[in-house]
Formats: sequence, structure tokens, C-alpha cells
Amino acid sequence: MNTAMYQAATGAQVFGYVLILLAGLVCVAGLIWAFRLGIKVRERESAPPRPEEQPRLPASGPVHETREVREPDEVPRAADDSERLTPHQLGNVRSKRADDQRRPRWSPGSSGSFGGGGGGRT
Repeated sequence: MNTAMYQAATGAQVFGYVLILLAGLVCVAGLIWAFRLGIKVRERESAPPRPEEQPRLPASGPVHETREVREPDEVPRAADDSERLTPHQLGNVRSKRADDQRRPRWSPGSSGSFGGGGGGRT
């Protein structure tokens, strides 16, 4: 029986255990450092607002939404038929208040939605 081989194997095995233990300690130390750093950052933040600093309703009461029918503005045309406008020349898509404020309704004979079960327009 060769005892030198067993002693060498035992030394390598102990080295592996020590290496795993050290890696675990480094991970724990990193977690503790991150936790303490988080506490320091939170201490520097401002406190939440007190009840008297909270927003209040206006004297006129709650603000309600306004419903109106909008229609798109005219798209600008190029000066010449041979040229065309690029997106940056068109600008933002704008809309204006429509003259007719009646809400559009479903036309008779339509199902009203996809898969609604009606016959649809025929």
C-alpha cells in the first residue's frame, strides 16, 4: 500500500474545501458590504412628504375630463408635384376640434366588433 498517494490526495481535498470556504466568505462579505451601502444611500434620501405637504383638491372641486370629437389637420402639400415632403418637414400630427360633435355610432347591420356574431355588412 502506497501511503504517499493517500496523503497527496488528502492534501488536495483539504485545499479544495478551504478554497470553497474562502469563496463563501467573500460572497458573504460582499453581501454585507452591499447591504451597508444601501442603508447609507437610503439615509441620504429625503424623507417622504408629511400629510400637510400632500396635494389638495382645488377650491372648484375635482377636475373632470372633457370629451370632444377631434379631426386631423390638413397634411401640408409639397410646392411642386415632382418633389415630396420628408417626415421632418411634415412636423407633428396635429388635430382640431370637429364642427360636428355627435359621436360616431355603429352602422345598422354591422356586428360591432370582430367575432361579435353578427352577419356584418353585406
